[in-house]
Amino acid sequence: MNVLPIYDLNPEVSDTIGDATATKVCLKKLNIKKMISKKFRGFVLLFLIMLLQLNVSAQIPKDYKGRPFRDSVYTGGPQMIPGRVELEYYDLGGEGVAYHDSTIENEGAKLNHTAGHWRPGVPAYIAFFRENEGVDISYTKDWADFNHPNKVDPRVNELYIGWQSDSEWTNYTVYVNKPGKYRIITVYGNHDNHSELWLNGKKAAALVLPEDTGNWHHWMQATIGEIIFPTEGLNLITLKYNRGSNLAYLDFLLTDPL
Repeated sequence: MNVLPIYDLNPEVSDTIGDATATKVCLKKLNIKKMISKKFRGFVLLFLIMLLQLNVSAQIPKDYKGRPFRDSVYTGGPQMIPGRVELEYYDLGGEGVAYHDSTIENEGAKLNHTAGHWRPGVPAYIAFFRENEGVDISYTKDWADFNHPNKVDPRVNELYIGWQSDSEWTNYTVYVNKPGKYRIITVYGNHDNHSELWLNGKKAAALVLPEDTGNWHHWMQATIGEIIFPTEGLNLITLKYNRGSNLAYLDFLLTDPL
């Protein structure tokens, strides 16, 4: 069954496609006014939205209850592939749904409440990002991350997942614009932590951090794996990780379109 892809939608007819997407929908290329009478436009629009929901989220496990991250600052909806997936923007849904962490506290935010860790000029939004959740997030600091040479400098105030423990994971609802094989690139500190990426509930890639940087706050950039996204639309990726590194983001670079 052929239905409109999500990029054929326009914000003039705005709604959300269920809890799984948190993205706005509307008609851009399809001119409803010219095609059908006013009496039936609402029914047709509702039907198209239902078809879109089935089409763009068909890959995501049906029992998944998480939804894309958003707050008052970040309102972008699912992160886009190709592109950068910021690891701090893991899904909403809480422990056991959107993530699993071995402690109930955000260890990064907890640390940043102590002396010297909330650096001058850094917004509270960065210093205590998602502090009421369990995933451990902090940011790059002048005296910890930039007081020595890095092979590749992270961004100033770069948010990253740290304090990793074995068998932890985070979920990300993403939108794949172009199916194909992708190279995965990251900026990391310390050493390999035997991470994996799972796609819609199935293992899709082993991630290898190729070099031990010698310290959690000595950073470098590297290609760490490849993944194939066979289907356009909404997909669920799960980052499974263990103790060993600080991770900031994953860049997905399309190398072989399908």
